Amino acid sequence: MNRSALVLGASVAACALAMLGARDARACGGCFTPPTQTASDITDERMLLTVSTQQTTLYDQIRYSGNPASFAWVLPIHGTVDVGLSADVLFDSIDAVTATTIVAPPQNCPGPPDSCSQGLGGSFGGASNAAAPGDSAGTVTVTKSQNVGPYATVQLHASDSSALNNWLTTNGFSIPPAVTSVIDQYVAEGFDFLAMKLLPGEGVQSMRPVRVTSPGAGLSLPLRMAAIGTGATVGITIWVVADGRYEPQNFPFFHIEDKDLIWDFSTSSSNYTTLRAQNEANLVGKGWEMESSLSLSQQLISNVILSGGQYFQGGGVSGGAPSSASDDYLPIGDPDAGTDSDGGAVNESADQVRAADIAALFAGISGPNVRVTRMRSDISHAAMTTDFVLQASSDQSEMPNQRVVTQSVNLSCPIYDNCQVVGYGSLAQAQAANNSGGSGGCATATKSSDAQKWQLGAFAGLLGLSLVRRARKRRSSQK
Repeated sequence: MNRSALVLGASVAACALAMLGARDARACGGCFTPPTQTASDITDERMLLTVSTQQTTLYDQIRYSGNPASFAWVLPIHGTVDVGLSADVLFDSIDAVTATTIVAPPQNCPGPPDSCSQGLGGSFGGASNAAAPGDSAGTVTVTKSQNVGPYATVQLHASDSSALNNWLTTNGFSIPPAVTSVIDQYVAEGFDFLAMKLLPGEGVQSMRPVRVTSPGAGLSLPLRMAAIGTGATVGITIWVVADGRYEPQNFPFFHIEDKDLIWDFSTSSSNYTTLRAQNEANLVGKGWEMESSLSLSQQLISNVILSGGQYFQGGGVSGGAPSSASDDYLPIGDPDAGTDSDGGAVNESADQVRAADIAALFAGISGPNVRVTRMRSDISHAAMTTDFVLQASSDQSEMPNQRVVTQSVNLSCPIYDNCQVVGYGSLAQAQAANNSGGSGGCATATKSSDAQKWQLGAFAGLLGLSLVRRARKRRSSQK
C-alpha cells in the first residue's frame, strides 16, 4: 500500500513536468516558410513551340533596337504558313507557371533556452512594293503576302539563293551580308522563307512577338538563323507545349539534381547557376539544361494569359475576373482595310487576337492538360551551326520546377544570454551555448522555472505522505 502511494505521487509530478515540456515544444521553433530563390534569367531569345499531329506553331519574340527602316526578319519555313501577332504576355505567362524555384533547407537553429520559451515573440529574423502572290521575279515566287500588325510579311519560294537575296534587297528587306551564307544553306536544303519588315511609319516600340503556324508536326527550330547577330554566347529559353515530354535530339543536355544543390545562408542563394555554368562549360557551350517538364491545365495557362501574366507560385491565379486585353494586344491592321488576300478580317480586335493566341497554343492537343517542357542554354555562337531538333523523351515522367535543397553552408544561429540574442555562431556553437546551464541560459527565468518544478515535486511528495498517513490511520482503526 505504501509503495502504491509513492508511485502515484511520482506519476503526478511526471505528468506535470510533461505538460510543461509540451508547452515549451509548442513555443520553440515556429514553422517559418523557408527562403526561396527564383532561378530565372532575362534571356536574349525566348521561343515557344507547340506541337501536335494537326499543326505546329512557333511563337518568337523579336527584339530590335536599330533603325526601323533597316529591320528585317527572315524565318525558314516549309510550304506556306499562317502568320499572326502574339504578345509578350504569352511568354511572360508561360515563364511564370514554369519558373524554377529553389527552396532552402530548414535552418534547425536551436531556440532560446526552455525557460525563455514563454513570452518570446516571433521576431526571428503586304509590303507596298512586293510582288503579288503567284508572281515570280527570276526564280523567286511569292506564295503569300499580307500586313500583320506593324509588319509587312511575304512568303517566298526560291531555287536560287542569289536570286532570293536580290529579291529581298530590291523589295526593301535589308539583309546583312552575314545572313546570305545562311540563306544559301537553307535554299540548298529546300526550305521556303517568311520575310518580315516594319511598315512605313512604324517604330521599333510597336514591335511584338509573332506566331507562325504550319500544318503537321514539326520538331525543328532554325538555330542557324537565330545565330545571326549574336555575340560569343546567347541565352535561349525554349518551351515545348505538347502531349508529352521532349528533349534535344542533336544537342547534349543535362539536368541539375536536387541532391547536388547546396544552399548558402550567407547569401540566401544556392549553387544552381554555378552548376549550370559548369555543365555548360563541360559540354563546350553546346549543352541544354532540362529545367522542368510539367503537366499543366489548359485552363490554368489560359487564365494566366487572360489575367495579364499574373500567377501565384503553387497554382493560383490572381483574384478577380479576367482582365480586358492589355496593351500587348493592340488591334491588328486598319479598321477600314476590309479583308486580306485570304478573305480574313484585318481589323481583328485585341480580344480576338488573344483568343487566337490561346487557340493556337492548344490546337490538336486533346484532354484538359498539356505537357510544358522548359529547356535553356547559354549556347556559344560556334555551336549554332545546325538547327535545333527535338525528340520525344524515352522517360515521360514529370520534372518538377520546384527544387528542394537538403545541403547547406554558412548557417548562422542566434546565441542567447538572459533571453536576449547576444551574437551569432555556427549550429554547434548555438547548441552548446543555448543548451548549457551557464550564462547561455536565462538566470532569472531559470530560477523561476526551477521553483515551479520544486513546487510540483513538493506537492507530489505531500500528496504521497498524505496517502501514507491515511493508510496508517485505516490500519490503526481496524486493530
